[in-house]
Amino acid sequence: MLPLASADLRCSQGSPARHTDVPCRRPPGRHTPTRQLPGRGPTGLGSCSRTPPARTDGMERVRTVVAHINGELVVWEGERLAFERLQQRLAHCRGAGARAAARAWPAHLVVFDATHLGGTDLTAWPYARRRAALEALFAEAALVAPFTLCPSTTDPATARAWLTWTSAGLEGLCFKRLSEPYRPEVRGWGKYKVRATEDAIVGAFTGPAAALRTLLLGRYDAEGRLRFTGRTTTLPQSAGRAVATLLTPARPAHPWAGWTFSAGWGSRDLLDVTLVQPRLGVEVGVDVARDAAGRWRHPARWHRPRPDLSPTDIPRFEPGPAG
Repeated sequence: MLPLASADLRCSQGSPARHTDVPCRRPPGRHTPTRQLPGRGPTGLGSCSRTPPARTDGMERVRTVVAHINGELVVWEGERLAFERLQQRLAHCRGAGARAAARAWPAHLVVFDATHLGGTDLTAWPYARRRAALEALFAEAALVAPFTLCPSTTDPATARAWLTWTSAGLEGLCFKRLSEPYRPEVRGWGKYKVRATEDAIVGAFTGPAAALRTLLLGRYDAEGRLRFTGRTTTLPQSAGRAVATLLTPARPAHPWAGWTFSAGWGSRDLLDVTLVQPRLGVEVGVDVARDAAGRWRHPARWHRPRPDLSPTDIPRFEPGPAG
């Protein structure tokens, strides 16, 4: 039987999607089952400390017929999915701040599975039957935005066409066998992420000078400013030692002098970095996720140094909606 392909609206690295319960929603997690949570938050629906309030008439309507649905909360901004706006919703999940964030960045719930409908346990059903029940629910309840049924197909050509949606922030595809039941705590979805090979300039590094740990990468923009575009994953030891011999200590007028760099999304920890002259080009593998400023949202995978490239050979930095 052909696997089912679904458009992947995943917002966090390494997890298939956030699981959402109606009427109660749980905070984001990795490969964990949905579960009913007690309590009523400021939205009037069951609420969790890390989940942005998103009360709508549609949600009030669906909770009379749905016990548990799986989905992903997304925020659309301009022409793209804006993960950083969703993070800001997570940071403002109480009182007036939550209401203001909801008005500024309304969330949509993209639904891709159901485990209980109308009091019926669907977990033993094959995915094809659960999907049909979910489609019937959307049709019978006339669910519209902010509820969205995740696109789904068994046609390879259609799935390939979805891979062209990357400019809107779509990271790839998820796959699931049509015959497979819902298995809590089991990784039931396969993932295919779109990746590209890119060149960038090394502007700084972390770790010892003789054996670099990660590289901080940049590109020059149209005004000639070196813009930070992302950081690599941890380098292999041999690569860290080899790259160290190709770098030149920074001069006082380094374009990133005085800058601080966060250790990761949502982290208040700062990286201990050493600046270098922005001369060395490197080749890395990146996925298509970008933040509002145009930076790579996930760490880049190391490929190789490119000492044959000059900074002018590196593609220009392309700013996002936030510049």
